[in-house]
Amino acid sequence: MQVLFDDIGFVIMATGVLAAGSTALLGSFLVVRGQALLTDAISHGIVLGIAVTFLLTGVTTGPLQLLGAGAAGVVTVLLTEALSASGRVRRDAATGLVFPAMFALGVLLLSLFARDVHVDPHTVLLGEIGYVWLDRVTLFGLSLPRSLVVLGAMLLVNLTFVAAFYERLSVAAFDEVQAGLHGLRPRAVTVALLGLTSMTAVAALDAVGVVLFVAFAIVPAVVGLLVARRLHGVVMVALLTAAFAAVAGYQVAVWLDLSIGGCMAAMTGIPLLLALTPVGRAWQMS
Repeated sequence: MQVLFDDIGFVIMATGVLAAGSTALLGSFLVVRGQALLTDAISHGIVLGIAVTFLLTGVTTGPLQLLGAGAAGVVTVLLTEALSASGRVRRDAATGLVFPAMFALGVLLLSLFARDVHVDPHTVLLGEIGYVWLDRVTLFGLSLPRSLVVLGAMLLVNLTFVAAFYERLSVAAFDEVQAGLHGLRPRAVTVALLGLTSMTAVAALDAVGVVLFVAFAIVPAVVGLLVARRLHGVVMVALLTAAFAAVAGYQVAVWLDLSIGGCMAAMTGIPLLLALTPVGRAWQMS
């Protein structure tokens, strides 16, 4: 078993698959709701949460950092909603106003107070999945890459949340008013969904960065919408598309000696292009 976790190629692909799965799972519900841009807003807004958590606690990883980033993601969404609810700013414009401001403030705080700490804007944006095998923790007597442990735990949490609240998530995705009338508390479920999305983003930052996180969150879900007609089909197609992109992207990167993260992001476009063709539309699921 230890030999498997010492294999660099396996670790990189497994990290990509876990990041892709945990991200695409939640991203599917946001895309179906027409809130795909929130993944970009959250992934940039959490930089402020990372900075503030570090300044208050001195930690750069662990549960506190996840909670701080999750809170920042929720604040990003709440500020966006407050601006759009005023009636003077459209929702898309409100999103475009809030997340650059929070990202800029987070970068400023990191530049001023965390210059000597391994928390920097470049890592947050681009990550470096090629080096995830170097950072290890001991668990159950095995030396495991930290990224696999963190992202594996995050995927398990996300799966548990979706399984437990699937009915509420599905109803709220299509009609929040109807969900409220049935006592399903769509607002609370939405806040939980966005909080988990924020935590997933920060869990994936060191490995894949913001750019690949957004690609995993949006593109596979769009493929699912093009191919499947029901929500569970959208989720399944999104998960398969994301896993394919992670594995195929690594193989292409090794073959052509290119950026691993860049190739993984590019590979999400292959199923999308296929789904947009007449042949892809003919494969549409019931």
